[in-house]
Amino acid sequence: MQLYLAVTPDKQQEAARYTDRLAHVAYRVGRDGRLTRRDLLARTRGGLMVLGDQDCGPIRDPAALCRDVWRECGNRGYGGVLADFEQPPSPDRTAFLEALGRVLGRNRKGLFIPEDYGGQVGQATVLICTALSGGNLRQRLEECAQRFGRGRLALDLQRLRMSFPLPCPTGEGQPLDSAALAGMLEKKRQSVFYSHDLCAKYFTITDTGESRFVLFDDADTLRSKINMGNELGIGAGFLMYPEAVDLLQELMGRGRQM
Repeated sequence: MQLYLAVTPDKQQEAARYTDRLAHVAYRVGRDGRLTRRDLLARTRGGLMVLGDQDCGPIRDPAALCRDVWRECGNRGYGGVLADFEQPPSPDRTAFLEALGRVLGRNRKGLFIPEDYGGQVGQATVLICTALSGGNLRQRLEECAQRFGRGRLALDLQRLRMSFPLPCPTGEGQPLDSAALAGMLEKKRQSVFYSHDLCAKYFTITDTGESRFVLFDDADTLRSKINMGNELGIGAGFLMYPEAVDLLQELMGRGRQM
């Protein structure tokens, strides 16, 4: 599996110590429906473009936006585009992604899309998030392979760090930052367990009279998810820098010589 680090321009030089497979989080669709770029280093070459749609306007001219993206891919030598579209699917976004998939496919470049678009955009690889709080990860990936087509999946290796009250009737957890999780782990160092279904570690903790269930990823669990993806023939995975910076030496080696 090819592992990519999704990285903002301010962390690009740090991330490049670990890999040259960088996904550059520096682009979005502007309010006028055209490509905008921010703070990218002038010498940036290779990797992937990450294209967001936060606060963007309607894409009234998908062909023009495709030309913008294709021109930037050519100028930067990008191997493809990751569409980090957070808004629900809409006809204008779907039309754009369909057109972009055709353009990139003809030129042997890849397009990665959110799962919500997987059934609507055929010529693209579908991102599946591995951070589950319930169910079975292998079963989910196999079901996605049947739904979208085997060979059309990539892993969004989002680092899971969540705390849930006990009981938790809503099933909604609270995200934890690294310091909060480390503090909890210090108290529970001898009582951490592994869920084979979720491919994640967990423990329970009681503090100030409240019991909580904590679910998290570390290098071992993320490596297990990567290995599972390899077994299922999934060709690419994405980690977010700096979300996983403390794990990268274990996941990607000791770093490249600069």
